[in-house]
Amino acid sequence: MNRQSRANIYPGLSVKIVLKKDQRTGKLTEGIVKDILTNSSFHPHGIKVRLEDGQVGRVQEIIKE
Repeated sequence: MNRQSRANIYPGLSVKIVLKKDQRTGKLTEGIVKDILTNSSFHPHGIKVRLEDGQVGRVQEIIKE
């Protein structure tokens, strides 16, 4: 699935995101999508989401549907 397309991201999806503070290292954080924060249908760096634990970052990997 394409992490850059908003249509593929939805609440309850298990994903790995990169937090703003981890963009230089590329460290990924795993979690469940709570909210989708990107309004556009496509973003080249990944769709920005809020996880259920409150962390915000861009989707780098979709783990499972």
